[in-house]
Amino acid sequence: MDRLRKDQSPDGSWAYPFDTGISTDAYMIILLRTLEIDDEELIQGLCRRIMSRQQKNGAWKLFHDEGEGNVTATLEAYYALLFSGLYRKDDERLQAAKRFMIASGGLSEVSTFTKIMLALTGQYEWPSHSPLPIEMILLPHSFPINFYSFSVFGRANLTPIMILAEKKFSIPSAYAPDLSDLKGIRDDEDQWVRSSEWRSLLSMIQDGVNRLLGVQSELRRLAIERAEKYMLNRLEPDGTFYSYYSCTFLMIFALLSLGYKKTDPVITKAVDGIRAMKSEVNGLPHMQYTTANVWNTSLIGYTLQAAGVSPQDPMVAKANRYLLRHQHDRLGDWAVHNPNVLPGGWGFSDVNTMNPDVDDTTASLRSITGIASRHPAAWGRGVSWVLSMQNDNGGWPAFEKNADSKLLQLLPIEKGKFLLMDPSCADLTGRTLEFIGNYTNLPVSHSVIRHAVQWLFRNQRADGSWYGRWGICYIYGTWGAITGLKAVSIPNTHPCIQKAAAWLRSIQNPDGGWGESCRSDIRMTYVPLMASTLTDTAWALDALIAIADRPTAAIQKGITYLLDSLEKEDWSTDYPKGQGMGGAFYIHYHSYRYIFPLLALAHYRRKFE
Repeated sequence: MDRLRKDQSPDGSWAYPFDTGISTDAYMIILLRTLEIDDEELIQGLCRRIMSRQQKNGAWKLFHDEGEGNVTATLEAYYALLFSGLYRKDDERLQAAKRFMIASGGLSEVSTFTKIMLALTGQYEWPSHSPLPIEMILLPHSFPINFYSFSVFGRANLTPIMILAEKKFSIPSAYAPDLSDLKGIRDDEDQWVRSSEWRSLLSMIQDGVNRLLGVQSELRRLAIERAEKYMLNRLEPDGTFYSYYSCTFLMIFALLSLGYKKTDPVITKAVDGIRAMKSEVNGLPHMQYTTANVWNTSLIGYTLQAAGVSPQDPMVAKANRYLLRHQHDRLGDWAVHNPNVLPGGWGFSDVNTMNPDVDDTTASLRSITGIASRHPAAWGRGVSWVLSMQNDNGGWPAFEKNADSKLLQLLPIEKGKFLLMDPSCADLTGRTLEFIGNYTNLPVSHSVIRHAVQWLFRNQRADGSWYGRWGICYIYGTWGAITGLKAVSIPNTHPCIQKAAAWLRSIQNPDGGWGESCRSDIRMTYVPLMASTLTDTAWALDALIAIADRPTAAIQKGITYLLDSLEKEDWSTDYPKGQGMGGAFYIHYHSYRYIFPLLALAHYRRKFE
């Protein structure tokens, strides 16, 4: 509590970094050099941060136990360091990186998103076939796959990509190094996978496009115009596109391809927006993918109150005033599939004004519960929005209702299930049930609750765990599911609860803690980390405490591990606990080491002492 009090910002929020590794740092160097923006201090700082993360073998990793390294992360780091103009290819550290990349397959093995960046900067040929014809943005909502079939995150990234692929745009830079020595024999081939299923789906999309009335060239012009408007109409007040780094980066290049000047106010404001999201980690600059202030503040506000801090305490009161100021009152894309409810959700970032999500909304509502009677309109709009977002299958998504068409899985887009779909998931469904059961007066017999409970029962894995989409991974999903089911009066004796508890006990480490590897979401099965972490231990403990009548041996060992490890500082402290795309995009939340141990200890004390 003392640490949280010290770290609170003057506006009432907590600005702990949203740390996603070095990818955004690398892309910022490339963007600034391409746009001829000479922010030398920032570029030098980002280079130092990138170099500080290099492994002894020359590679860069996404997480500690990733094996020898990650070829995509290594290429991005290598390219950015050369692009900065501050490093040369004969640098011994870059030579080591090059050896690792060549041994790992070279450019052909990097991610599609990285290939797009390389194509934009002249290092890679655009594929002869775009993964999606831009005209699909014109397809009506009644068509089996249309622009709004994708998740909002998918649309935000695909819109500029479709423009860029249509234009086959590339921009020269005097700083761009030549990467031809990293190409393999397959790199001149078309890199898009064109399976029979994809050809069939593309044929269906093309058939829909052909039914659109108009000359093909005119349709293309209209589609590009609509894509441009889609981006410009979704700029946040700071100039970023939906407050995300990746889609803002892509939008800047898409606008350049449409004839915008590098100095156009839309572009300079977008650059300033992502530059303003810079944070500091271990004394070095890091370009955040987005800010996490609302998420941090909602979780911390709720956790402090769970630990006995009064809503009238200045720390909590400031946090709740901050949250109330950031409740959304704008319609966003979520309203396309959910048109009959007023805005009332919260977003993840303090920049975000129109892209709320279910998890941030329930977390913010938990925090303001103690003052809900003084703000009935804000409370009512928030609860109504959450309830309205339940999917037809009973679970809850993150951003958009029923945006989980199985047809999207046929698209040959890397990490498509993460990028294009927003399905029901156990972590969100469990956390939403926990909020409804513990913070609202909805009866447990209500169809909303019964439907969600059945979804969780149906989606429990054979070993007793649940997969958590937005955290790592099975411990996180199981914690969400157990605490949610318990909050809506599912008894401890229920087979699903018993099975889940047995699974958690079975994976406890000898030191009393728990730890899960990021490889879980690559293999889609639980993979132990072989080390305990504060956050994993807190999640597992909180789940077991929720369903225990007394402190069991497993709980006591876990509590002892937490108390002995609160000051721990090693690689496990920085290990990612969140993910955006399994196998590609991981998040180290600097706030979690304070939030979740405090929550577990508070719940232990409230229940057993």
